[in-house]
Amino acid sequence: MKSVSSWCVPSLRLTMPVNEVHVWRAVLDMSLAELERLARLLSPDEQARARRFRFRKDLEHFIAARGIQREILSRYLDRDAAQLLFSYGPFGKPGLAPSSGADGLCFNLSHSHGLALFAITRDREIGVDLEQIQTDFAWELVAGQFFSAREVAALRSLPAAMGCKAFFDCWTCREAYVKAKGDGLGHPLDDFESSLIRGKPANLKCAGGRRQETCRWSIEKLSPGTGYAAAFAVRGQGWRLRCWRWQ
Repeated sequence: MKSVSSWCVPSLRLTMPVNEVHVWRAVLDMSLAELERLARLLSPDEQARARRFRFRKDLEHFIAARGIQREILSRYLDRDAAQLLFSYGPFGKPGLAPSSGADGLCFNLSHSHGLALFAITRDREIGVDLEQIQTDFAWELVAGQFFSAREVAALRSLPAAMGCKAFFDCWTCREAYVKAKGDGLGHPLDDFESSLIRGKPANLKCAGGRRQETCRWSIEKLSPGTGYAAAFAVRGQGWRLRCWRWQ
């Protein structure tokens, strides 16, 4: 698991080798001036989506996350952040439109309660999920509905204080995998299992009984900050993880 202290500020010039996975961490609470600057980078459809949020904080976090995402991608592509165009898959997974000079760049975003993670790869499908750990959440009921029988048994065998954290570790692994595949709600969450052993990699144990599918994916837990759980899923093996901090 990547430690919080490992999130470094990168150099101004960045490359994205095919054998690397880059994950960026960003705080979404910022000054009004910085928020207005990022808002100017958004496309008309992104600005329209922002206006639909009922609560001010949700609107601000959406603007910050989308603006930062544009700035991060622009550093790899050496293009103006405001000029990037996006396309969307059948279940809404975003990608760069060919006219943006994507050159195989893949990305995914997740944000929760003022924190965001951005995962970047080249020629590898990627998904990332971030969740704030909520100790008053009815995680046992949710696990019983969506997790495999073995995962539920493993969770129930843990002390109560550890069970909640383990649930969110497992949940983010599953969500990251679903996001990487781009299946949306059409992919059943009980179709695979991830490791719940503390300190062990979150390897995919099975995917609907298809061993071949298991070998195609890697899942890695992250430690983005106190009170949060996170993970990413990426197609393939033999990659190097680098964690960056946006500022």
